[in-house]
Amino acid sequence: MKIEFAPLNIPLRRRLQTAATLQWVFSFLALAQCCLAAFVLLALSGWWMVALLYAGWLWLDWDTPTSGGRRSQWVRSWSVWDYFRDYFPITLVKTVDLDPKKNYIFGFHPHGVLVAGGFGNFCTEATGFSRLFPGLRSHLLMLPFWFRVPLFRDYIMFGGLVSSCKSSLSYLVSRPKGGNVAVIAVGGAPEALDARPGALTLQVRNRKGFIKLALKHGAQLVPVFSFGENELFDQMENPTGSPLRKLQNRLQSIIGVAMPLFHARGVFQYSFGLMPYRKPIHTVVGKPIPVVQTPSPTSEDIEYLHKVYLQSLTELFEQHKQSYGLSEPQHLTFI
Repeated sequence: MKIEFAPLNIPLRRRLQTAATLQWVFSFLALAQCCLAAFVLLALSGWWMVALLYAGWLWLDWDTPTSGGRRSQWVRSWSVWDYFRDYFPITLVKTVDLDPKKNYIFGFHPHGVLVAGGFGNFCTEATGFSRLFPGLRSHLLMLPFWFRVPLFRDYIMFGGLVSSCKSSLSYLVSRPKGGNVAVIAVGGAPEALDARPGALTLQVRNRKGFIKLALKHGAQLVPVFSFGENELFDQMENPTGSPLRKLQNRLQSIIGVAMPLFHARGVFQYSFGLMPYRKPIHTVVGKPIPVVQTPSPTSEDIEYLHKVYLQSLTELFEQHKQSYGLSEPQHLTFI
């Protein structure tokens, strides 16, 4: 394989964009393990009292990820996220105003490999979420597993990440004063295993838990489609039924985390590595679907609203696809 190296005379700004994205990839893939190792080493060192004090804090703070988290506007506004945004670049597209007196559930599609658009738009201020949607606070839902890791949990909560468990979502969308946005990557970990360039298949037909909670609490549903999300990484071929896919599904059922075998480019060369491709991401926020609060929704209520949601998502995609590099014959497939 011929390796294509990056030229030496790349502008400093592009170097900083690469560095910012490298730290983001590291945060997703290895920071949790490093934080856990640091905590264990601290506990075994002469500084064990610090580890003990943190363990006490962890016990007292255990429910915070399911109670709205602990956002830090300062962390969300770090300059590093501006460089991260410009690497791809990432753009947040607003189609309508949203009433800050209401609560919302944003259904984010597709999941992609590392949810780059979801993070860049809703866990930082780099694309201007607070400016575009004044009065709203965005929270990206993440697997509960990650909030059990010492130190790492505190860092990700600063960006607005919260647990994806049922009680966490209920807490956000039941606030009487409104203003909360719960962002859910609806396809979840299984969809990440199919994230590759050109993929337009969404795992959403059997995803109805968020629909039920929207009805129960009267939260408005908003379809969100992130054009370019699946273009950032290639994956090893893993068709349904293949030995690799069976192994991935088995690991996911055990540890709850998808293990896509992805690759793209490197830091100093363009031929291989775990850095994403420089492909634009346009995250389009659609119109809210009015939801009448139904404390005890029936299966018919859930089915009907789910159907309306899929229709709204399809219309959003069809309306904007040609503006962001897709052709007329390309359509979404729901499984």
